[in-house]
Amino acid sequence: MSSIQTENINKTKKIIIIFFLILIFLTILVASLFKTVSDNRNLPSLDTKKSELAVRGDIISNDHFKIASTKKLYKISLDTRFLVEEKKELFLNLLSIYSNISYDTLKEKLNESKNGYVVLSYNIDSRTAKNLKELSFKLRKLDIFESKKINGYTILRGLTVEESGEKRVFSYEKTLTPVVGYITKYEDKSTHTTKVKGIKGLEKNYDDLLSETKDGLLQGNRDVLSYISFDKKSVIEKRVDGANIKLNIPLKLQKNIEITLDKFKDKLGAKEIIASVMDSKTGKIIALASSNRFNPEKIQQEDIPWLNVSAIEKPFEPGSVLKPISISLVMDKGRIKPNELLFAYNEGKKNKDGEYPKGKYKLDRFYIKDDHQFEKNYLTLDDIVIYSSNIGTLQYAQRLSGPEFYEGLKRYGFTKKTGIDLPYENTGLMPKLYQFSANDSKGEDNVFKATVSYGQGMTSTFMQVMKAYTVFNNNGYISTPKVVDYVLHNGKKYLKDDEEIKDQVISKETAEEIKRLLIKTVDEGTGTEAKIDGLEVGGKTGTAQIARGGKYLRRYISSFFGFVNDDENSYTIGVSVFEPISTGKYWYYYYASHSAVPVFKEVTQNLVKLNYLTPKIDIIGKN
Repeated sequence: MSSIQTENINKTKKIIIIFFLILIFLTILVASLFKTVSDNRNLPSLDTKKSELAVRGDIISNDHFKIASTKKLYKISLDTRFLVEEKKELFLNLLSIYSNISYDTLKEKLNESKNGYVVLSYNIDSRTAKNLKELSFKLRKLDIFESKKINGYTILRGLTVEESGEKRVFSYEKTLTPVVGYITKYEDKSTHTTKVKGIKGLEKNYDDLLSETKDGLLQGNRDVLSYISFDKKSVIEKRVDGANIKLNIPLKLQKNIEITLDKFKDKLGAKEIIASVMDSKTGKIIALASSNRFNPEKIQQEDIPWLNVSAIEKPFEPGSVLKPISISLVMDKGRIKPNELLFAYNEGKKNKDGEYPKGKYKLDRFYIKDDHQFEKNYLTLDDIVIYSSNIGTLQYAQRLSGPEFYEGLKRYGFTKKTGIDLPYENTGLMPKLYQFSANDSKGEDNVFKATVSYGQGMTSTFMQVMKAYTVFNNNGYISTPKVVDYVLHNGKKYLKDDEEIKDQVISKETAEEIKRLLIKTVDEGTGTEAKIDGLEVGGKTGTAQIARGGKYLRRYISSFFGFVNDDENSYTIGVSVFEPISTGKYWYYYYASHSAVPVFKEVTQNLVKLNYLTPKIDIIGKN
């Protein structure tokens, strides 16, 4: 055999040997990989998901202050099996410093741990959570944690900081309560996090929008440091927080008016005072304040009676503030003659003291009386409004049929919700149509028309009267009260009631005549204390007794509703004082002229001070 043939045989043998060696290596490798997959099917995948908790939206004042906002909460947890025993004291001391949790509390938590895992706190704020994440890396560098072999694999677990829920924060505590409302906490079972939902006020009314959230998501493969490395297959979903609610109410004005109410509540000994300011043309409420407020984060037992929004939930007899409304319905039908006179029913003669007695009108088996002593036997329209005559008002009301009076009051919004963007609104009560219509065919007086015409025998809410009074300062059109300006969600702005249909309740001419009478009431009548030079001010007082069990008590609700205008702005303003002092030295506080009117004036002065109104200045520079 030649040397060439021998060499070829050797090469073939070498190739065969190499092939078999490669085959054996591949077989071992495949077997090893199969064993690894089989042995580790319970280990976590390299594919990692990380969610970012979305939170409830904010309630923001018109001047950009956060009245209510949400902060994320974090929990810190630990698997004690990885904590080096000799360095436990160092760990506790460092963690106490970074977390602001006492050493003793942390130590007790560690001792209570079961199966190694323990949650040290669920209520860590975002700033502390950031510091704790930094601490977590430092702890590893200090070798405070040691790796353990679990299921044949080496694992190291340290301090874990992750989102646990949210906390509602009311930065200005009692401000704008009870309007802003309050919340309650609950556990979201799908995410095992703490969430909140609105119970009253704006928090309740806009709960769906405030809580319309979508958690963020990061998904991808982990690198050696357990960070997510992103590639084309990774998933990134942006977190979407709940809607932000922007109010028409500026914080500074609201706080100033609340201070005013607090002062007068003490002075008048009242149970509660409510005040509101509304743009007469747009219905935008720029202040809605109560003297009875609470901190939504720390509601106490004594706060419970104050949790409701009295302005929309507490119906009461409005009293004489209803007179201009009743008279406007008669006037709008053309049933008040120019310069006509109505008998005052003060017996037509002077008494032994040379004075005309107060009027007394017999209606069925009842007598209706006037509070004012008129120095004449006959009353003009101006007299009736300016000096708040029950007898004059009820005589006008009898000129309307039952349906005319009933439907007229409904057009003004009585027995209906005002449409304000707050929940649990009361509608009040009024006699039925058939009650107003009794005696219509006979042409006789109707007791229901008579009493309701001056604000008794019916109930309404503060906000219903506010809405009704916009008519006189808005050419006969009625405005719907609105607390919220717009909603902002996921970068999009949603305006409120952009295409609101304006309802005309009375003619422009009637509205202007009632407006003239209300201005004259401030200039000459029961509302003189509300006058401010350089501004157009009009309004009507009302002092109503509180009824219980079919009887009137010597307890009162005193109100003043009206308007204040300058050259550019027109505001409807209302004040109601609930149960001011009515006995003793200051018995006269129950009269609206001594209680609600002074509050009204100071509310107006706040508007001037904060540049919502600008009085005209005369040529010698005086206001």
